Amino acid sequence: MRAQHLRQGKQEPDGHWATLCLAEENQLNNGNGDPKKPRDKMSSYAFFVQTCQEEHKKKHPYASVNFSEFSKKCSERCKTVSFKEKGRFEDMAKDDKARYEREMKTYIPAPKEETEKKFKYPNASKRPPSAFFLFCSEYRPKIKGEHPGLSIGDAAKKLGEMGNNTAPVDKQLYEKKATELKEKYEKDIAA
Repeated sequence: MRAQHLRQGKQEPDGHWATLCLAEENQLNNGNGDPKKPRDKMSSYAFFVQTCQEEHKKKHPYASVNFSEFSKKCSERCKTVSFKEKGRFEDMAKDDKARYEREMKTYIPAPKEETEKKFKYPNASKRPPSAFFLFCSEYRPKIKGEHPGLSIGDAAKKLGEMGNNTAPVDKQLYEKKATELKEKYEKDIAA
């Protein structure tokens, strides 16, 4: 509904113009979001940008807008706005926050649909490890023995460095083991 208002340029029942970012519109149209959930509260800066956008549309109704350039200009312009004008946007934000809190008191979220978990066969064979994982399983205990306080991430970095510095002949041994395990796995799957 709000997405339609945005496209048709209509006002919402509470008097605010429907403004949605593309992500919100997609969420509503795809059914991922709750269309009955109250529109989120806007900050004073968001009201300022909205005002700038409306002014720009009045001056240049058919011009396409580069969002990054437009937001930079809005940011620069916001720094020069008078205190009195900033107060106006802060009042708008306070009113919108009150509206949001009032609507959230009566909002009841839609129940989440439970997704069925995929059944896993307990005796199914596991995918075979890669050559690097075979290398890691052999050298990880050695690294942990030499450096007992090493974190998991640091141990993985050391194993990566060792794997890169390993001679090609040694790498072929692990690749051969990995190939054998992969063939065995494919046979088990086919059977």
